Amino acid sequence: MTKVLVLHGVCLVRSALAALLRSESDFEVTSSGWRAAARQAEFLRPDVAIVDFDCPEVSAALLADTDAAARLLPRSSTPLIVLARADTPGTLRRAFRTQALGYVDKDGSPDRLVRAIEKVAAGERFIDATLASAFMEADPMPLSPRELSVLARAAEGDSVAEIARALHLASGTVRNYMAAVTRKTGARNRIDAIRISRRAGWV
Repeated sequence: MTKVLVLHGVCLVRSALAALLRSESDFEVTSSGWRAAARQAEFLRPDVAIVDFDCPEVSAALLADTDAAARLLPRSSTPLIVLARADTPGTLRRAFRTQALGYVDKDGSPDRLVRAIEKVAAGERFIDATLASAFMEADPMPLSPRELSVLARAAEGDSVAEIARALHLASGTVRNYMAAVTRKTGARNRIDAIRISRRAGWV
């Protein structure tokens, strides 16, 4: 029996997804929030882990650190299936950097997710055609990992001082990064840069 771990920060969402998978196929499904993800992964030893990249916790963790998935899931060999949308190419680019094996369109049918689990559990790659097309057509993300991490903090409402403390940077350095973000995104100001980046799926 294929063991599946569903990871999401919202209890109702992960519980509903787990129930759906149990009804669709003969999977042993466990759901977890991110705080308990490492413990659940160590206990369950899943064949596949399903991650929703629109979940705020995973989005923040993976914005500028593609090793975060390995830390959240200590068995770094656990194959990942990413749930994403075609209209957020930035999210897709982050997903590809984690070297996930499966990419499932959240607007697709449940049988697509079931098929993805079966393929990925067998060591094969699965990519929804809609997501592949969106990724190929997406403009490259212009920000560096450090710029992206600063922007992500700003998007959460952190002040320059708070960002500086969290990232161990000088306040002037944070301002320089934000200026670079504003310039590279073609934004008018910090708020506009956040809006543009959210629309593109970068934060």
